[in-house]
Amino acid sequence: MCCSKPRPRKSPVSVSAEVLCATCSALDIQSMLRDGLARERMAPLGPLTVILKKSELCLLCRLIGTLLRRCWRLDDHPDVDLSSIECSIYATSCGALEDPDLEEKKQTHRLRVHTSDRPQEIYNAMTVARMGMKLDIQLLEEDVHRVSRAKGLHGRRMSDGVDMALVKRWVTLCEKEHGDTCELVWWRRNDENLPSAVRMVDVTLMSVVQAPSSCRYVALSYVWGGPGEDYWTTMANINTRSSPAGLDGSILPATILDSIHLAQQMQERYLWVDALCIIQDSPDDKAVQIHVMDLIYSKAAFTIFAAGEEAARARLPGFLPGTRSCDQQIGVVQGLHLALPLPSLRETLAQSIWDTRGWTFQELILSRRRLFFTKHQAYFECAKDVWCEDLIAESKTLRYSDHPMRYLGSGSFLRKPPTFPNPDYTTSYATAVGQYLQRQLSHESDIVDAITALTNAITKGYQLVGGDMHKAFRYGMQIRDLDHSLLWQPRIDSVHIRRIASDMAGSPWPSWAWAGWKGAVAYIDESQLISTTITPNIHPQPLVSLVTPWRIVDHNGQIIQLDVEPIRPSQIIVDSGAAEPPVQRYIPPENQMQCDQFDPPPPAGTLIFLTQWARFEVSRVKNSELQGIGTPNEVFRIVSHARSPSACVGRIILPTLTPSSTILDFIVLSRCGGMIGLYDEHIYGQWYFGCILHVMAVRNAHDPRLRERVGVGVMFEGAWLESSPEETVVLLA
Repeated sequence: MCCSKPRPRKSPVSVSAEVLCATCSALDIQSMLRDGLARERMAPLGPLTVILKKSELCLLCRLIGTLLRRCWRLDDHPDVDLSSIECSIYATSCGALEDPDLEEKKQTHRLRVHTSDRPQEIYNAMTVARMGMKLDIQLLEEDVHRVSRAKGLHGRRMSDGVDMALVKRWVTLCEKEHGDTCELVWWRRNDENLPSAVRMVDVTLMSVVQAPSSCRYVALSYVWGGPGEDYWTTMANINTRSSPAGLDGSILPATILDSIHLAQQMQERYLWVDALCIIQDSPDDKAVQIHVMDLIYSKAAFTIFAAGEEAARARLPGFLPGTRSCDQQIGVVQGLHLALPLPSLRETLAQSIWDTRGWTFQELILSRRRLFFTKHQAYFECAKDVWCEDLIAESKTLRYSDHPMRYLGSGSFLRKPPTFPNPDYTTSYATAVGQYLQRQLSHESDIVDAITALTNAITKGYQLVGGDMHKAFRYGMQIRDLDHSLLWQPRIDSVHIRRIASDMAGSPWPSWAWAGWKGAVAYIDESQLISTTITPNIHPQPLVSLVTPWRIVDHNGQIIQLDVEPIRPSQIIVDSGAAEPPVQRYIPPENQMQCDQFDPPPPAGTLIFLTQWARFEVSRVKNSELQGIGTPNEVFRIVSHARSPSACVGRIILPTLTPSSTILDFIVLSRCGGMIGLYDEHIYGQWYFGCILHVMAVRNAHDPRLRERVGVGVMFEGAWLESSPEETVVLLA
């Protein structure tokens, strides 16, 4: 067990001799950090290439060069042209931790490096890595007296191990000072307790026990590693583990064992670990536990996130001495100890294996308080603040306090999402799906289970279908707004293939659900089919439902009607420059569908609905900037020959391997507002509001009665009406 007694502090990278070039010697670093230096008066440092060359001789140039190499990822881009980039330096306020007893609060300053330009490939790499764009250098706490400042918001010298007394302070400060902001969860009742089926590890008795009613506990989020491990709880060992000392710590992987010791040091008695608290070879027990994970993570006092290594066999970085390398970069410049801030939490997670795993997504965004152990340092995050080891930022009052880490957290679902531009639940759902499906799963069959906690939270928070989680979501798809849910698109840069694995009931995942496909998806609106920039937070907005009712085949083979809320036509004021709608409009088929005529019944998960179908050609968009070279998916034109050869009547995203001039079957889903550029207006007439239909390209399945999704696109209403469409009952498997 790790001792909480503070260890001697070490300075891993500290240079005693002050060697500065002429340019850096002329700077008055002390006055800059004391009084600030406005950006308008920043001091020139010279060409970046020269600074990098001088870094072997000048200490400040070395810090600046190291900062730029890390933040700009220069080692990954050795051929980038830096010859025209000039550098300057100024000192900017990074906030203040106000003492409520003081009349005046003093701003803390950081040195900030300014560059005249940033190469596009560098900007792209930083964006992908979720890195902050600011290039800062901070003063360490031991020299704050020289600039007449308190220690708050200055750098904290780190050691090779986490100071557990500091971790305790983080948790205590949040619990005592942040109140309901970090205690209550908007999407569930505060008095909602864990069901009796939930188990905990009693770290005092070293046993797996039934969770006591309303007990306080800690949860663990980590990367499992290989399957079939001997440390899992199973039907064979659950009785033994339920007895005092029945949990053998010697067989536990290091991540779990360290987490048990951490809970003991934090004086927490109960710890929830999925591999130990769920009977891994019991499908019934798994099903129960998976459907209460929203409660498990949101009710935990805090969650430990082992985000430093690749698997459970690794230690929590920094919990024990020698389990991490302290990589603070420190230099003594004009007698002042200056340090490069370590990466933000957001950047650190982006570089971790933990952040690529599917199950950890919901564990992250549903936890109220989070304690991260990473290869760089430990971080604590709650709904109100973010703290870390290398920055002194803890404050009892947040009213007037500010600091650089506060807005660089990991994201959560703890605060109710905004209502604009879509209803709350559609925005929350679409955003979460896009983020979740960029991650990987060891078992394809987990595709829906691994996000069930979040969909349960959405169901409860927005009271979808009366809060009935079994009706609100099917196959991961949000049912109340099925018109919206069906409009997911494969990401341009992601390979998209049908998923082979089936659900727990043995049924294949249906093609209309994103769960039926391997690869990342996004919800994008129709404007992004003609734009060079894909904005993941802009979602499609169907205006009118053109299919109703929707029916589905359940696991018992029964055809039932889904609780879909149709989108009704509304009066919306549009640009007066838009054309008037024509007299003839698309009218959906009347509800005369017979559902008792299928023998044998279609497979479970088959959507059954009445719509129109028609056949169109698709052709690749020529000279398009909508996709990169060699991307797995591209934007295609939907083509009609009714009025002229190759007239564009809409657009759709399809696999790049789709041959141009392919004929596909299309069915109508819903109506949207549309915009200029989606079809050939010089052939079909001026755009008018509501002239665009959401359509789905389909193909025949192995059963000739069934259709499967190929892709979803948009089409001009007038072109659809001219195609001689036919009414049809679609069985979409």
